[in-house]
Amino acid sequence: MYLAGGSVIKTPQSGSDGRLVMDSVKALLVIIGCCALLACNKRTDTPFAQDWQRYAATFYSEGRIIDTGNDNVSHSEGQGYAMLFAAAAGDKVRFDELWQWTQQTLQRADGLFSWRYRPCPQQNAACVDDPNNASDGDILIAWALLRASKVWDSPTYKQQAMTILSVIENKLIVERQGRTLLLPAEQGFVDNNAIQLNLSYWIFPAFADFYEVTEAPVWQQLNESGMALLAQVAERSPGLPGDWMWLKQGELSVAGAVNTVYGFNACRIPLHLVWQDPSRTALLAPYKTFWQTQQVVPATLNLATGDEADYRWTNGMRAISEVVNYRSGDTSDKPQLNLDDDEDYFSSSLIMLSHLSLQDNR
Repeated sequence: MYLAGGSVIKTPQSGSDGRLVMDSVKALLVIIGCCALLACNKRTDTPFAQDWQRYAATFYSEGRIIDTGNDNVSHSEGQGYAMLFAAAAGDKVRFDELWQWTQQTLQRADGLFSWRYRPCPQQNAACVDDPNNASDGDILIAWALLRASKVWDSPTYKQQAMTILSVIENKLIVERQGRTLLLPAEQGFVDNNAIQLNLSYWIFPAFADFYEVTEAPVWQQLNESGMALLAQVAERSPGLPGDWMWLKQGELSVAGAVNTVYGFNACRIPLHLVWQDPSRTALLAPYKTFWQTQQVVPATLNLATGDEADYRWTNGMRAISEVVNYRSGDTSDKPQLNLDDDEDYFSSSLIMLSHLSLQDNR
């Protein structure tokens, strides 16, 4: 028998020596097979894993993701995104470091996560300057843990995800105005009979995974309510949702909201839609029209005044449009999603998220 390097094992045909050698050879083959399996599980040779290494080299530091576009803060959204990316890339070392930092620094006693950490001399939870949560961060972290539990066959990750989901169900999902709604955070955003929503926090592919593992109807109901609200928005010009909108008496409006633009939050919505179901062309149409009718696509559109930003959309926003057009069948050209060294945290995250959606739907 020949092994790597041309060495030869002489295999007797009978006797105890022969059986011993054959058993040794079998054991060696098992070890080689296991090593090959582990190497595949790391997924380090995929284009996504290579992009993850570039992303981490720029934004990752000792378990936290640095938002280079916002005073180098860290937040639950960034931690959740990076945990998703690390799991998809098979990078267990960084995944565990991200999760450990997130638990030690951002996780509250109730299991949700303070949304923002601002660097300070203590370099610990004392640097959290706003203990309120952000529902998208909570959802992303739970989703990342759930996906990681499958990548590394970890019951612990799964149980941690389930615990977070239980808190989300109890504290952040509410019944209002005949709909199942997601509070953007535990505190704030509710005023008398109105509730302020951020529809980019409806991460539809995550909801599908949550329903699969919990069998809790509330995740299907939340999915349906998001689709219905987006359909309501699509019926009126220009058909784009605001980053933030008030829901009052069943009607959505940007008046008096955190901001009145379609921009850096709502730009994620078409990716969430096509990630879950590319056939939802009616809901995707307003975004495509916005992208295709602009000579230079602005980063934001003020839905109250019609004013466009005087700066163009980011490469991350453009990546989303390319994935949406590809996944919905408008083009057969698969997007070439590349990270540029001068991209900030959020644009790079949108590119990575777009790349991950393609990897999920191969």
